[in-house]
Order: sequence, then structure tokens, then C-alpha cells
Amino acid sequence: MSAQPKPGRKLRFTSTLQNWAQGMDYCALAVPADVTEALGTRRAVLVMARLNDSASFKVSLFPAGGGRHFIRVRKRVRRDPGLEECDRVRVEITILDRADIEIPRDLSAALRRKKALARFNALTPGRRNYMIRRIDEASKPETRARRVREVVDATCAPAKKPGH
Repeated sequence: MSAQPKPGRKLRFTSTLQNWAQGMDYCALAVPADVTEALGTRRAVLVMARLNDSASFKVSLFPAGGGRHFIRVRKRVRRDPGLEECDRVRVEITILDRADIEIPRDLSAALRRKKALARFNALTPGRRNYMIRRIDEASKPETRARRVREVVDATCAPAKKPGH
């Protein structure tokens, strides 16, 4: 069980929103064992997800030991469909190709200004996806701009050598 899941594959299941982080802005959904088995991996899996009739959102199914995956669901995703802790929800996921990364225009422009686009593209797909997702999750323009600057700064920073 270590193959890369096939991009484009759709899976559906039901799960219950659990509060995993008191005071934080997210809940978690357990992915049923048969869905994890269908994924064919115990690693993180990038997906596009929908809960009940929510808007689609990009998220990673994260491994949590014992061959289980979970999905973190932020408050802003739960707000429109009116989902709350302990609600039972229908979940639809579509597996995405980690290497198929669309760089937002503002980030691309900032990276070009610093001549760092090639360096950003050399990062692992998982790292790039995480950085882009953090930018896309910003709800205020000033937060988004700050996160773009943080990604550019992190991309331009000299690579750390092991043991330093």
C-alpha cells in the first residue's frame, strides 16, 4: 500500500465533524478505512473536496497512523453550508495530481520580481502546494499580501545544510 493514487478519481463517503483543536478554526473528518484502502497509500493525498453542497476546496487527506486519513475542515468552509461540530456530512473528494500546480498571479509576479520563480518551481510539489494553499486561504487582502511575501522570502532564503 504505497502507490500514488490516480488523479481524477472520485470517492464518496459520509463522516462526522469532530472538534480536534479547541479554540482553533478547524474540525476534522475521519476518512473511512475502505476509502483509505481505495487510495492505496498511507501518505498525504491532495484532493478537491466538497461537504454536502459546499463550494469545492483544496485540502490534503493527512495520515494519522494506523492506516487512517483525516481531512481538516476550516471554519470558513463550514460557514456557508452551515456545518457544525458533530454534524454528519456527505463528503466527495477528487484526487489531484500534486505535480499539477497553478501558481497564483500575485505570487508569480512577486517571484519574477525577485528572480525566484525557477527556485520556487524546484521545490517539492507538496511544499509548493502547501505554500499556495496558505496564500489562497487568506481571507483579507493584507493577509494574502503578507503570505505572498513570506513565500517569496522563504524561497529566496539560502537552503539550510543538514546539521545546521
